[in-house]
Amino acid sequence: MLGDRASAILKLIIDEYIRTGEPIGSKTLCQMLPYSVSSATVRNDMAHLSELGLLEQRHTSGGRVPGKAAYRFYIDNLLSSRQITPEEMGKINEILSVNASDPERLLADAAQLAADLTGCASFYSTVKDSYDCVQGVELIPAGNHRAMIVLLSVGGKIKSSLAKTECIIDDEFKGLFYGAVNEFFIGTPLSEINVNILQNSISILGERVFDLLPVLSSLCSLCKEAGDGAFCTYGETNLLSHEELGNGVYGLLSFFADKKRFSKMLNDYANSRLGTRLFVGDENPCYELKNTATMLAKFNYNNSQKATLGVIGSTRIDYSYVLPRVDYITKAVDSLLKEGGVTYG
Repeated sequence: MLGDRASAILKLIIDEYIRTGEPIGSKTLCQMLPYSVSSATVRNDMAHLSELGLLEQRHTSGGRVPGKAAYRFYIDNLLSSRQITPEEMGKINEILSVNASDPERLLADAAQLAADLTGCASFYSTVKDSYDCVQGVELIPAGNHRAMIVLLSVGGKIKSSLAKTECIIDDEFKGLFYGAVNEFFIGTPLSEINVNILQNSISILGERVFDLLPVLSSLCSLCKEAGDGAFCTYGETNLLSHEELGNGVYGLLSFFADKKRFSKMLNDYANSRLGTRLFVGDENPCYELKNTATMLAKFNYNNSQKATLGVIGSTRIDYSYVLPRVDYITKAVDSLLKEGGVTYG
């Protein structure tokens, strides 16, 4: 446990380092402390903090910078948060309400918003659910032999695409389409739907199967897309401005590009017993993230659906600003997912 003066010194060093990125010496700290204390006393306190692994001295004659362990102590014991304002809450709610009833679009909006607000990189993922089924399908004629196909899954996934046909989409066409949908799609797990289902549809469509082939093929593609887990990243280039990352930023960007590995990490997290967490430095589960602060939130909704949302930046992010805003976004998303689009706040 640190004494009051050592805690005050550590907080000043971290606050100033986050603001400027520059090491801080004992003379500067003496001027910043709200009470009079000798430079020698401050140096002794800084040496003690260094022995504890909370401060580092990169150059013999230079000042001190926070060590990785210092940020965790700072967050848990010293942080003075800049609370989110009612105006900010209103803006966040407004943006998230646009696609509140569509889980994946809601998560995408939240990730983009988090990247924009924090100046960090962000991401979201949804976990593949082998039990999710087709709940409903709509065929909407769009003129010029085109039709919009809209798919809704039991898990709340909404997918749509535009298909072009060689014949007129009249009542007979729609009747045949919905007959095939009710026979082969409704209630069928998304993971079991593939193009082979088109062969089975010949039994009820006969020669008209060739007329309906474009819309049924499009529907099969939508089912596959809905059945696969989603993974998207935003604001990766924001990390280039995080000077603390140094050349390590390129390894971090490579990790972002390795979508298979990144999404597996998120899926493992979504299926774990861990809740919403902030990983700082070596607490991170992957080597490439060891110099970052990673905020991860997980969501469970529509019975069996799982998703994650997160933000990644250097360990030198402005925690007082970033954490309250990411926390509000994640809580708003959690509420909207569970309540089907009711505004959080």
